[in-house]
Amino acid sequence: MSDERGGADAGPAKKKGGILQVMKAVAWSFLGVRKRADLEDDAANLHPVQLIIAGIIGAVLFIVVLLLIVHAVVG
Repeated sequence: MSDERGGADAGPAKKKGGILQVMKAVAWSFLGVRKRADLEDDAANLHPVQLIIAGIIGAVLFIVVLLLIVHAVVG
């Protein structure tokens, strides 16, 4: 029997990273701890643009939360 798949389909399918996976990767990177297997999985499935945007949003949220805490304590 002949193989109906082309040469391009012979490798494993590359998944797209979901929003939950991106948020999880950014949250763990904020803490500075990450399993090597998870890091490699993220590197294979997530696009750098997704991570950059999620990182900026995470940093802004972090600063807003800190400002709200300071305002609540001082005010």
